[in-house]
Amino acid sequence: MVWSAAQFDVSRRSLLRSGAMLGAGALAGGLPFGQAAMAQDASAQWPRVARLVSDFVASGRSPNAVAALGWGQNPPQYLGQGDTTFTSGVRANAASLYRIYSMTKPITGMAAIMLIDDGLLSLDQPVAEILPAFAEMKVQKVYDGPITEDNLEPAVRPITIRHLLTHTAGLGYSIVQQGPLAKAYAENGLNPAQVSRLEVPGGLNTPPAASLEAFADGLARMPLVYQPGTHWSYSVGLDLLGRVIEVVSGVSFDSFLQERIFDPCDMSSTWFRVPESEKARLSANYFVLDGQPMPIDLPDSSVYLSQPAFPFGGAGLVSSPRDYDRFLMMLAGFGEIEGRRVMSEPAVRLATSNLMPDTLAPDGGFSSGDRAFGFGAAGLVGIGEAEGLFGWFGAAGTAGLVNLKAGLRQTFMTQYMPADMEMQNAFPQAVAADAAALER
Repeated sequence: MVWSAAQFDVSRRSLLRSGAMLGAGALAGGLPFGQAAMAQDASAQWPRVARLVSDFVASGRSPNAVAALGWGQNPPQYLGQGDTTFTSGVRANAASLYRIYSMTKPITGMAAIMLIDDGLLSLDQPVAEILPAFAEMKVQKVYDGPITEDNLEPAVRPITIRHLLTHTAGLGYSIVQQGPLAKAYAENGLNPAQVSRLEVPGGLNTPPAASLEAFADGLARMPLVYQPGTHWSYSVGLDLLGRVIEVVSGVSFDSFLQERIFDPCDMSSTWFRVPESEKARLSANYFVLDGQPMPIDLPDSSVYLSQPAFPFGGAGLVSSPRDYDRFLMMLAGFGEIEGRRVMSEPAVRLATSNLMPDTLAPDGGFSSGDRAFGFGAAGLVGIGEAEGLFGWFGAAGTAGLVNLKAGLRQTFMTQYMPADMEMQNAFPQAVAADAAALER
């Protein structure tokens, strides 16, 4: 996805505010929104965000929305409206579960950076040194053209870890490709996510490969859509990186995330599979068709209650507002959270810096409108006025960003598809405006 420049239009001045200004009013996670004092306190400090959340739920696109906002290592504040489904009568709160889809990507990206920090990977290491099947890749001459020999040429350089992190490997994506490659991905089980047990648009219901290893092997047989290192093109690079991580680390990809990120960050509600005992916390996902939300994944029958074919490193996680805020809190602490060191400070600084290769084509970077952005470990990197910003978004309307210069954390959770980029634009703008007002 390509996002509006307005989404990242946050000035340094508006964000350079100390977290200490929140004082004792900052609230701990997991409390229900039925407590008036909580809502009143947070709404007073974040009035634009509160209004945005309220207006959004009133629009009827989704039954709920929850925002988590915090500074540095201070506890978050939460703003929320609505119920987990249109009929549940269960209030959405900081512990409610949401399909975060592509907000999985920065988590996978951080895992790879950890292995670089451990000395087990290097940023410009060819992927073929770890997965030999990627040694002799072919590239389409005509983007999204036929998969025939006359439209294929050898890759001029190897795919590297840097390329996977920054979507510059030239790999395709079933939600992006429109030509024969999209069909080939579906036929070979290269489905990078699960959405519903029902038939939904977008080609995400095709049966996935049987394992992460099978996924990687199948991907190696597909042509690339661009020469490696030349174009930012949204891709399955982070799913492939999951396979790299498990081969290099010697443990399964999901176990690596659990041991190195989720447990140390106390992210106790982040899973590839939602336990049966926790399904009451799961929100419903809706597909908006002709302005009307149609349920495509309900809590009692969710596809996320079943074990996925493999852990999807690009779009597979379910998480809560409280948990994702803790991931951002770790980044805001440059690898430390509540006195626990999860990543080294140099690793976080590397991950949140512009890692784009120097081989990009003149028009090959990540841009939106008339503004260009850098890209780090699977998340956008702000430059210029947005310097310090890092994060990404999810296909069901979610957002997770942190400004490392200010320590400002911002998470937005809701659940409907396709995501409304206007809303995802408006949330960071409202946060920035409220932060600027707090400064005055």
